[in-house]
Amino acid sequence: MDGTIIVADDDRTIRTVLSQALTRAGCRVRSTGTVSTLWRWIEEGEGDAVVTDVMMPDGDTLDILPAIRKKRPELPVIVMSAQNTVMTAIKAAEVGAYEYLPKPFDLKEVLSLVNKALEQRPKPNAEAEASRDEELPIIGRSAAMQEVYRIMARLMNANLGVMITGASGTGKELVARALHNFGQRKGKPFVAVNLAAIPREMVESELFGVEKGNGNEPIIGKFELADGGTLFLDEVGDMPMEAQTRLLRVLQEGEFTRVGGHRILRSDVRIIAATHQDLRSQINEGRFREDLFYRLNVVPVRLPPLRERIEDIPDLARHFLRQAAKEGLPKKSIATEAIEILKGQPWTGNVRELENLMRRLAVLCPDDVISATLVQKEIEARPSSAVEPGGARNERLGKSIEDHLRRYFDLHGDNLPPAGLYNRIIQEVELPLIALSLAATRGNQLKTAELLGINRNTLRKKIKDLDIQVTRGKKMM
Repeated sequence: MDGTIIVADDDRTIRTVLSQALTRAGCRVRSTGTVSTLWRWIEEGEGDAVVTDVMMPDGDTLDILPAIRKKRPELPVIVMSAQNTVMTAIKAAEVGAYEYLPKPFDLKEVLSLVNKALEQRPKPNAEAEASRDEELPIIGRSAAMQEVYRIMARLMNANLGVMITGASGTGKELVARALHNFGQRKGKPFVAVNLAAIPREMVESELFGVEKGNGNEPIIGKFELADGGTLFLDEVGDMPMEAQTRLLRVLQEGEFTRVGGHRILRSDVRIIAATHQDLRSQINEGRFREDLFYRLNVVPVRLPPLRERIEDIPDLARHFLRQAAKEGLPKKSIATEAIEILKGQPWTGNVRELENLMRRLAVLCPDDVISATLVQKEIEARPSSAVEPGGARNERLGKSIEDHLRRYFDLHGDNLPPAGLYNRIIQEVELPLIALSLAATRGNQLKTAELLGINRNTLRKKIKDLDIQVTRGKKMM
């Protein structure tokens, strides 16, 4: 490497480590612990690249980055921060940082980025106008989330297609909304459509609209509604093959026609797709087009399950309590011991399950502080906690449920379980009943409603309320 690097960090040890490493790599280094000196050197034309911390004793480096970009647009600025939130990454991208690195950093990665910056300096990014005082769109500072933030930061000023993968309840739509709200298309429509919740015969008309004819007004589809903005295709793995073909044409040619129509409409839409399914397996089974997969999967983003980011649980729990209070629920805080109990749970429902629990606790807790005792009681109150290993396989359903409930009551000794037992038990029976019935009918909701003997609208409401993921086209039983 050959060039002069400005290192700005209020931590003397970090300045020393970076200076020595860059010097050994062949660079000349000037280091400072203040924003004022950094700005003076840049004004004077010093430096071929900058490596800087965000928070310094005399200011925030991100505050002067727009001025740096304006005065010296060719100067790459690598930003490092111990405030490892998604907003830090977003702000860094917004104001034109060359790259964002969370602390603690990998020294080899810093050297690699400096070398890359010296070889090829980026074009200046547009200054963002979004307020820097907004609430965090995504909560979490864990190592598992840092790679997500870094990818998001790189995508903010790009218009590439994104495929978000992750289990149900991990926050895929939150990421999609953040990419839109802080990207080039902010201010334009963000349209979300859950393909698993739409009958397969209606997917094409939902996406592309319907041409009525005879002077009747057409039905406007999601692509037209999202014109100029972002279309979020949630559970894209549930899209029927016919709709996949039409979607591929839109992505390839940038145009489409309404169902039943012939007039060609132009499409100016950024596609962000999401799924909890393994699309490569679906490709092998002939249920998902390989060419469409590669069109959608330009930049993959994997969201970790909550069990991989346990250290985020305190921030998430307190965030959900604050959110509940803003929505009119009682204002509560949570004890440290209660947080530790939360951190020990498996969280199969991920962040959504934690959010639901915190809302329930906000309502049920009589005190200002949610105690560990109450948290433990609520966790044990879930009927699914009354599990007997290796239960009898040949019992009739009624007997099995009776035994299950006896164990459940036994868990509480001389006390009664929390109120609302009827609804909790019915929900636990309904969920596998409906999920397995949907699997047996290959996701056909009309057949499932007939099988269960309930109204189709009732079925659709229960699917939504129980958060059941519908997979079409493959028999699962």
